[in-house]
Amino acid sequence: MSLLSFRNVAKAFGSTQALASASLDIDAGEIVALMGSNGAGKSTLVKILSGVIEADAGDIRFKGRSFAPRTPAEAAAAGVVTVHQSTGVVGIPGLTVADSLLLDRYADKAVPLFLSRRSVREQARVIVAEAGFDLPLERDFGDLSAADRQLVAIARAIGHRAELIILDEPTASLSGSEAARLYGILKGLAARGIAILYISHRLADLEALANRVEVLRGGRVAGSFRRPIDFDAAVETMIGRPLAAAHPDARHASGAAVLSLRNIRLLPHSRPFDLDLYAGEVVAVTGVLGAGKSRLLTGIFGHGRFASGEMRVDGKPYAPRHPTDAIAAGVVMAGEDRHRSSLMPAGWPGEAVRSTISLPHLPRWFPSGFLLGNRETVEGARAISRLGIRAASPAASIWSLSGGNQQKTVIARWEAEPSRVLLLDEPFQGVDLGARQDIIAAIRANTERATLIATSDPEEAAEVADRVVVLDGHSAIPSAPASTDAIQDLAS
Repeated sequence: MSLLSFRNVAKAFGSTQALASASLDIDAGEIVALMGSNGAGKSTLVKILSGVIEADAGDIRFKGRSFAPRTPAEAAAAGVVTVHQSTGVVGIPGLTVADSLLLDRYADKAVPLFLSRRSVREQARVIVAEAGFDLPLERDFGDLSAADRQLVAIARAIGHRAELIILDEPTASLSGSEAARLYGILKGLAARGIAILYISHRLADLEALANRVEVLRGGRVAGSFRRPIDFDAAVETMIGRPLAAAHPDARHASGAAVLSLRNIRLLPHSRPFDLDLYAGEVVAVTGVLGAGKSRLLTGIFGHGRFASGEMRVDGKPYAPRHPTDAIAAGVVMAGEDRHRSSLMPAGWPGEAVRSTISLPHLPRWFPSGFLLGNRETVEGARAISRLGIRAASPAASIWSLSGGNQQKTVIARWEAEPSRVLLLDEPFQGVDLGARQDIIAAIRANTERATLIATSDPEEAAEVADRVVVLDGHSAIPSAPASTDAIQDLAS
């Protein structure tokens, strides 16, 4: 008998059928990966199992008994705990790790009104011992890395006596070494009989962990793949079409450099380095978290200063004091957190797809200050067609789109006007493999500009780039050809 049996489950939101007769089984001690494009139904499935929403139809059984939790607390009490990508809700800055491990227990009416620090520490030590890994119990939760916050969330799940742990994009903000540590911990939990449902867009995660991959498409399980897993077939099943070549033919730099960096020091103690980017070329910069990837891109974009060095765009001195200076010079950027850096809040003017595209171009498109004509709508419709954005119309809210389609819209913003340098910071975070291919195709189709991409994933770097630069200690190691092995050799 399976630990979890998920049979013919359906869920609709208005006219949108999020899940349509979806079925899935998970055994104790099994690591099952769930793949699917944005909008395939992954989040809906997880929310049903977590007690956030209820299914419209179908039969769900956990340990042979009917399972229909009405709240996450009910799901956790039954043995199903979800660890979300965002770990900000796991603890509160100012509280210790020990407090964070016990935070949800404080709301239990059976807990005494007053708890001693000794009691909190002792209970936290029991939880950590059961989890089987170490945590700094007296450290402020706000000082923890993303990786350690993940471990706090996992330890707390084990403290609930979880028999099924659902992990949603747990390595999205982790370095390679942190991800490898997480893999080891999860394999250890599986060996103890804990089942894991693992959701990730990163094939490296799935290859390292999964006993089985289940592919969702259109709200149904469209395919199941056991080890040895044929990932090409799994991705083709997910996107519903043949997979394009993983790595494009590399372009060789020629002509004059579009962007030249000379003697750049990201920090005062960094070693200086040079970098040239050429028209039509895609260069990826990678390295561990904290190596300086984002600092490099934001410095080029005028949002911060380098410790020293000079820049030129098309041979002319370039020293932006603000991003508006960079945009005027033809240097444009999509930041790492699109929700904060590129999208207007829901309910605000400018939240539509067409307005998201037009926002940085308003002074040129509408110099009188009035939104006259249909420039926004035309550019929105063109972007929807060119990048395959799944939106009802250019007037649709950007917040009605999946993460991959939001990112396509952000890229379309900088396709609407000519530019010389495109800077992309972690452009594939939360983007499914099908949308990623569309974005890569759009990036590489433009031969008039140079593109610099920051990514912490060597596979992504090898997939998209002609050339890869590895940052180590805020200094650049000479460029590598765009192959995963070559990149990892330089980074090691």
